[in-house]
Formats: sequence, C-alpha cells, structure tokens
Amino acid sequence: MAVARSPIRREAIYAFVAIVCVIADQATKALARLYLVPGESVPFIPGLLNLQLTVNTGAAFSLGEGFSWLFAIIAIVVVVALAVALWRSDDLPIHLCVFCGIIAGGAVGNLIDRVASGGVVDFFATAFMDFPIFNVADICIDVGIVLGFTGYLIWDSKRERDGSPSAGDEG
Repeated sequence: MAVARSPIRREAIYAFVAIVCVIADQATKALARLYLVPGESVPFIPGLLNLQLTVNTGAAFSLGEGFSWLFAIIAIVVVVALAVALWRSDDLPIHLCVFCGIIAGGAVGNLIDRVASGGVVDFFATAFMDFPIFNVADICIDVGIVLGFTGYLIWDSKRERDGSPSAGDEG
C-alpha cells in the first residue's frame, strides 16, 4: 500500500535549497565587495579562475543593460512559477524539487542585488578564455537549469515507459 506524500514536503525542500543558495550567493558577494577592488583581477585558481569585482546592470553577457527592473520581474515570475508547479505536482520526484530550489535561489540572489543596488555583483572571471564575469547565483541558475532539464527528461521518459504518471515518485 502506497503512502500519499504531502506536497508540503516538496515546497519545504524547494524553499530550503533556495535559501541555502541565496545565503551562499549573498555571503560570497559580501566577501567580494569587502576584499576586491573593482576592475582589479586577482588569481584565485591560477590559469583557470580569477576574482574581479564588477556590477552588471544587465543579464548574461551584459545584455539588456539598464533593464534591471525587467530582470527583477522575470526573477519573481520564475520563482513563483516554480513554486506553483511544485505545489500542483502530485508526483514530482525530490531531485527535481532540489533543482528547482537551486534555480530559485540563484534568481533570488541576483534579485536582491538588483533591488538593493540596481545591478548584480559579479566576481568570478575565467582566466583561460574571454567569458562574462559571473557569481554564485549565476552558477546556481545555470546548473539548476541543466540538471533540472536533464532530470525532467529522464523522469518523464521513465513515466512514459512505465505507463504511469506517478512512476517517478520514488525519487
């Protein structure tokens, strides 16, 4: 006999993971603001990663500079949409709740910066290639999306193979 799982558990996991990501993001940004000089590059992992403080008022690759308010609205919509999707799902596996929490945490981390200062604090700069400077929130968003998309495809294909909408419920 299967025991019904409470949707509260999914939302609690989502919220907990998001909060952990926000704390990690905001703590690293505070350290970057405290110890780094804007525009000055400091080797962190030689040949791989430098630390370089900058503020980005756009999105990735500085696209949409000056539209911080729009990206703030998008972040709010994403966080709410993920929460609603989790609330409505009866069989979403726990790992997908975690990935959604990672994405939400990254979105909220950057949202805090946008609301507080009109731009996002970035500080990780690749040393081996020309790539936009990024932060922990950006890493959370990117990793969460890749893992979430991959995890969803695997879970969904398993549900289809098993012929049951709740077949992926064990995760």
